[in-house]
Amino acid sequence: MSSDSLKRTETVEIIKDAAHKASLLNSSETRKNDFSYPPFRVVGGGSKDFYGEVLKGVPLPTSAYQGILSYEPSELYITALSGTPLKEIEAVLEESGQYLPFESPNFNGASTIGGVVAAGISGPARASVGAVRDYVLGLKMINGRAQELVFGGQVMKNVAGYDVSRLLCGSWGTLGLITEVSLKVLPKALAERTIEIEVEQEKAIQLLSKWGQTAVPINASAWESRAMESGVPSLNVRLRGAIAAVQAGGQWIAKQCALENLHATDVDAHQAQKFWYGFKNQTAQFFVDPPNQEDCLWRLSVPSTTLEIKIPGITSIKSQAFEWSAAQRWFWAPVELRDKIQSVAAGLGGSAVLWRTSQNEGADQKHAGVFPKLTPPQQRIQKAMQKEFDPWGLFNTQRLG
Repeated sequence: MSSDSLKRTETVEIIKDAAHKASLLNSSETRKNDFSYPPFRVVGGGSKDFYGEVLKGVPLPTSAYQGILSYEPSELYITALSGTPLKEIEAVLEESGQYLPFESPNFNGASTIGGVVAAGISGPARASVGAVRDYVLGLKMINGRAQELVFGGQVMKNVAGYDVSRLLCGSWGTLGLITEVSLKVLPKALAERTIEIEVEQEKAIQLLSKWGQTAVPINASAWESRAMESGVPSLNVRLRGAIAAVQAGGQWIAKQCALENLHATDVDAHQAQKFWYGFKNQTAQFFVDPPNQEDCLWRLSVPSTTLEIKIPGITSIKSQAFEWSAAQRWFWAPVELRDKIQSVAAGLGGSAVLWRTSQNEGADQKHAGVFPKLTPPQQRIQKAMQKEFDPWGLFNTQRLG
C-alpha cells in the first residue's frame, strides 16, 4: 500500500471514529462530557481561505487524494482525486487542446480540483458557458455519517433522480469530504478576440444587454473603472468561437461602437490574456489597489439588466467593476456600509457578500456576518440538507454562517 493510500485510509478511519462516538453521544439519554468533536475543516490548497466566516475546525487535508484517474479526450471528460492541483489538470488538458470552460480561479496557484467543485466559483466566461456545477458529471464523497457515497458518473447521460453531485458545488466542505470528481471538458475555440471600449458603466450595461440578444459569440465581458492602459472606464469584451463568427462579430461590434461614438480598439493577444487572467485570479489593478486601505471588497449578484447601482456612502466611481454581462458586481466599501449594501442588493432581487476584508482590519470585520440572512424557507432547506449529510455536525465549521 502506498503512503497516499495509507493516508486516505487513515482519513476515513478518523471520520468513522468521530461519527461513531457522535452517534453514541447523541443517542444517549444522558449526555456525557467525556467526548467532544470539533468539526473537521476540509483543507485543499488554501487558495480561498479568505472567504466566508473565520476559519475554525480541525484541518482535514486532501493532500493524499492526488492523481488523475481517467482522461478520455474523445469522450470529453476527466476524473481525478480531489486533492489534485488544478494547474496539473489544466496542463494535461492543454496538451490535447481542451480546457475547463468555467475558468475557475486559482488565487494562490495551489487550488485543487476538489476545492474548485466545493467552492463552485466560476471565472469571466460564467455568463456564456455556465457555472462549475454545469460541468460536474459525478463525484465521490465521505459524509458526516462516515459513509462513502457515489453520485453521477463519467458521461452526460445518467440515471434519473436528484443531481446530488451538483448540489455539492458551493457547499464549501460543510456537507462532507469530496474525494473524487468527474468533469466535462471541451475543445478550445478556434478563434478568440478581445475588444476594449472606452465607456461609462451604465452605457456599458445597456450595450451588453442589447448585444446579448444577438448571435455575436460574446464569451466574456468585464468593465472596470480604471482600465489597465488608458486609466479611463472601459469595457472589455471577449469573443470566442469559429474563425468566421469571431471575425464577423468583431466587425459588428466595431460598427455599433462607431454609431455610438465610442472608442473601440482590438487588444493584443498577450495583453488580452493578461487582462482576463487578472480578472479571473483578481490580480488586476482594481482588485489589488482599493481606493482606501479601510475598504472591503464586496461581491454583489444582481439581474444583469440592473443599471448602475447607487449605494449611499459610496461616491467614487473607482470603487466599482463588473463581470458576467453585469450580473456580478464588485464594490470597494467600508464594512460599516454592510447593511446598506445588502439591503440595496436584496431590493434589486440579488444578494451581497463580504468577499475580502480590508488590508487594515482583517478578520475582525467578519464578526458582524459575511453573508446576508437566509429567509425561513432557505433556512429549512439548508438545515434539512445538513441533517441528511452531516447529522452530528462533523463538518459544520460555520464557514457559511
